[in-house]
Amino acid sequence: MAKTIMIVDDSASMRQVVAIALKGAGYEVLEGSDGQDALNKLDGKKVHLIISDVNMPGMDGLSFVRELKQRPAYKFTPVMMLTTEYTDEKKKAGQAAGARAWMVKPFKPDQLLNAVQKLCLA
Repeated sequence: MAKTIMIVDDSASMRQVVAIALKGAGYEVLEGSDGQDALNKLDGKKVHLIISDVNMPGMDGLSFVRELKQRPAYKFTPVMMLTTEYTDEKKKAGQAAGARAWMVKPFKPDQLLNAVQKLCLA
């Protein structure tokens, strides 16, 4: 059975690029247009990994991760931040919120898939 990954990004084109890479590697993909949209779609279904942007209107990525980790069904779901943010301060904030990995845009699909594979096995 394919593992399910949720992509949370306000950019439809970024969600599409990530989804193409993931689907090509055999993953099932769910999408959220911001943190609140993603939380609304996470209704207890099993998700193996969440890939989230940091900067989004409405609910940003760090608020989304903090909220996600409050839900028992997703407390241990790994989260990778995929963002243009690269400062240590932002990375520490992401880690404190509950993110397990951090990847800076732009990225190479192979880089992404390598990280996804490691996080889905963890």
